[in-house]
Amino acid sequence: FIFPINPNERSPNSYLLSFLATDPPKAQLAIGTTTSIPPTPDSLTENHRFLSILQTVIGIHAHEDPDIQSQASAMASSGGANLGSGGSLFPQQRQRRTRRQGPGYGGGGGVGGDGAGGASAQGGMGSAGRGGHIHVYDYRHPPDFGRIPDPEDIFGSLELDGNGKFVDGHGNYQSSGTYRMCTRDGM
Repeated sequence: FIFPINPNERSPNSYLLSFLATDPPKAQLAIGTTTSIPPTPDSLTENHRFLSILQTVIGIHAHEDPDIQSQASAMASSGGANLGSGGSLFPQQRQRRTRRQGPGYGGGGGVGGDGAGGASAQGGMGSAGRGGHIHVYDYRHPPDFGRIPDPEDIFGSLELDGNGKFVDGHGNYQSSGTYRMCTRDGM
């Protein structure tokens, strides 16, 4: 909701942004103030109290979100380690080794040569049973599969064990410190 701010209290053309429809709005619970509609990164002044409340709620409940649970399941996978590298899905073909050297030699990953192979042979998002972190982010600019969102879109991270389970049952949430309420992609 957008509420005009009395020009006597602030500069003209100032607006209070809130998720709550209460009139008059509660400034301490507002997203922030802006001098332009739609807000821009330059015009929005974030309400740090609101962001603190938001981070607390996310820290308590993020592990319950179905998208976050899906990310955790993907993290627990082998990450494609068995694809094209002699694993269970694409067994490696016996190849006659030759001693080639120079440009064009290499490849690995089940495609010849003795290198690690290209990215397609190295798998996807999974941690191969080692655990790690998944990010809790907004959806204004969703990343491609297996990629990390922009830092300004990440609320924080949850920690997973090697089985894709949330450490401490809730994921030991850590705020990123880089989240921005308004970016060039919107709010």
